[in-house]
Amino acid sequence: MSHQLDLAILIGAIVIITGAIAVRLSTRLGLPSLLVYLGFGLVLGEAGIGIQFSDVDLTRHLGLGALILIVAEGGLSSRWSTVRPALAAGILLATVGVVVSVGVLGALLHLLLGFDWRLAFLYGAVLSSTDAAAVFSTLRRLPLRPKLVAALEAESGMNDAIAVLLVLLLSSSEAMGWVEVPIAIAELAGGALVGIAIGGAGAWGLARVALPAAGLYPLAAVALTVLAYSLGALTHVSGFLAIYVAGIIIGNARLPHRQAILGFADGLGWLSQIGLFVLLGLLASPGHLIHAVIPGLVVGAALLLVARPVSVAFSVTPLRYGWREQAFLSWAGLRGAVPIVLATVPLSERLAGANDLFNVVFVVVVVYTLGQGGTLPPVARWLRVTAASQPSELRVETAPLDRLQADLLELEIPVGSRLNGVHLDELRLPVGAVVTMVLRDDEGFVPERTTRLRAGDSLLIVTTHDARPAAEARLAAVSRRGLLARWLPDGRVAD
Repeated sequence: MSHQLDLAILIGAIVIITGAIAVRLSTRLGLPSLLVYLGFGLVLGEAGIGIQFSDVDLTRHLGLGALILIVAEGGLSSRWSTVRPALAAGILLATVGVVVSVGVLGALLHLLLGFDWRLAFLYGAVLSSTDAAAVFSTLRRLPLRPKLVAALEAESGMNDAIAVLLVLLLSSSEAMGWVEVPIAIAELAGGALVGIAIGGAGAWGLARVALPAAGLYPLAAVALTVLAYSLGALTHVSGFLAIYVAGIIIGNARLPHRQAILGFADGLGWLSQIGLFVLLGLLASPGHLIHAVIPGLVVGAALLLVARPVSVAFSVTPLRYGWREQAFLSWAGLRGAVPIVLATVPLSERLAGANDLFNVVFVVVVVYTLGQGGTLPPVARWLRVTAASQPSELRVETAPLDRLQADLLELEIPVGSRLNGVHLDELRLPVGAVVTMVLRDDEGFVPERTTRLRAGDSLLIVTTHDARPAAEARLAAVSRRGLLARWLPDGRVAD
């Protein structure tokens, strides 16, 4: 048993490391990285290395857990200033658009492939949700009009809620009726309210509670978004909408260590994507997928060429989106892990036709993501919906410190430190190191040479790689001698 566990940990580590490296390849090709991860799963599975995996229920539960973290990361990383102008379009695409897409695609599959109405609508519900991970990772690299990117991101963050709801209703053995419509609306509204409550309370608390370690802030922020999901699910409202709304509120609040929170959430999102896609690739059977190619092409064509354009037109025409913008919104509705995970729901319920549905959805996601993802840049240029690159939010993790061969240091002055009372010019840092900001009493300011340091201050210091050892030695010397440091030679560490 111990040997098998060690082997599983080894394989998992190799997959994650390889998956992280593969992101660079997928970025250069302009493709969502999910295709690479799905390929890993297929290679590890029965047709490759030979790992046997067929636990649908486990895949469903782990998949929903991964989606929670992916949606949380999407909410935390979404900027309200960007989402707000296109919020109406995102809401309409995520609600009206999903319902119209399910109806149109279900009717087409009933007529073209002879599916019964319930199964046809189930196909539509499973495939109605655009994928947040695919949309975020692909569109944020393209110079598009901001309102198009915002509309697609808002849609992908919110439409999981109604898609999950529709799939659960259609997969249930109980009869459905019109009474489900107001229930669904109430669940969405309740999910939004739970997200607002948890997000608002969480942002207020994190801004005021002084946690003992910086690393606890990212953990608490992500845990709050997961709390929003769990409370939503337990109160029978939309947990996915709750987690997205809570994520947006927390991610846009002025919090301590905010960049660390976003970086941690981003890492969790990537880890969830890699694990989820590899798991779905393991579950798929290549032999069965071959027989699903033709039906998958038909279903995908009906979705891409008819259902998606009609749903976009119904949603954004009242908002005066032009035909070029509508065409791009239709083409850029990328599918990813969400439809495949949702396809495991009827599979675990043992519904008739569920195996074929899973295989067809898998084929649709792979084939049409490959086709759409690679063609988005030329399609955007052809439709003339590109725009000049916009300045993005500056993050320490993405700032050009590596290109400058520089480091960002943070020095906190504890109570009782001999740095208390030292003037900034008495630090005499080496050339290449400079104190850029001082945080005092929760307010930051740019210091001057005569600024006197106090206990409780936090200093942000930018230093080149070469100057860092001397800067650290000088700070150590000053911290030991305090006001006497003015007579110490630069870099000398006194006992």
